[in-house]
Amino acid sequence: MSSFDPAALECLAAIVEEGGFERAARRLSITQSAVSQRLRALESQVGTVLVVRSRPLRPTAAGQLLLKHTRQLRLLRADLDRDLRELAPSSAGGGREDERISIAINADSIATWALPALGELARQGLPLEVIADDQDFTQEWLREGQVLGCVTSLRQALRGCKVVPLGAMDYLAIATPDYLRQQGALAPHNFHRVPFIAFNRKDDLQAEFAARAFGLRRVGLRQLFVPSSEGQVRAVLAGWGVSVVPELLVRGLMEQGQLVDALPGHRLPVQLYWHCWNLQSEVLDALSEALLGTAAQTLRQS
Repeated sequence: MSSFDPAALECLAAIVEEGGFERAARRLSITQSAVSQRLRALESQVGTVLVVRSRPLRPTAAGQLLLKHTRQLRLLRADLDRDLRELAPSSAGGGREDERISIAINADSIATWALPALGELARQGLPLEVIADDQDFTQEWLREGQVLGCVTSLRQALRGCKVVPLGAMDYLAIATPDYLRQQGALAPHNFHRVPFIAFNRKDDLQAEFAARAFGLRRVGLRQLFVPSSEGQVRAVLAGWGVSVVPELLVRGLMEQGQLVDALPGHRLPVQLYWHCWNLQSEVLDALSEALLGTAAQTLRQS
């Protein structure tokens, strides 16, 4: 089996993660010419093209395999750094910026419980990169080998990965008291004039909530898009419309009377799962334990 130059592998990762050769060079503190040379040497060794020079730039299938291998090497180095720090604290530095430990987490979890779960690991120097996406799509980052773990609403484990249930987040529809007084109670007949504020165009949670609340097979909603969980709440507070968000995110604002339940008694539970590579790793174990521990205290357990 061929042995690949770790510097060349990290160069490939930098090109893909940064989205180009110039930014990869800045990240690695080398020239753009050196980046190209390292990539050509790696492609010669593998015998195939590793990067499609398109807009946006993307890795080939072979490139994806080497990227996954590179991230597994990062995990091994993070494990070693953790062990060295325990044995001789002065001999182990923090993780290098170009050797990030990447995980994908849905935006609503980032806005509520996930960051407190990861806080101690971040303070210990683990070079974390948290990638945000919709809970139905974070698993794609893991499938493509771009992250070593993800929080997702999908239950089925990927090949070579393990899955653990985290608990359920309860979603509800929110609005300001003034907005509801002006628009009246939510009902299918006024969906055409009441904007629902969604995360992005992939977000089907608003429509799913409305369909379940009213026993409909399909609903057509007028939607605005704000790609931030906190931003959705701010838009509601500003009178833009209604939004379906985690109860955890707005509990305090509802207690203060700034927001109200737009459909009292209706909740949509979204079960979340932690998926990660099925590898022996102290860092991976620490990440799993941190997320599972906080989820057990924060999310609704069945």
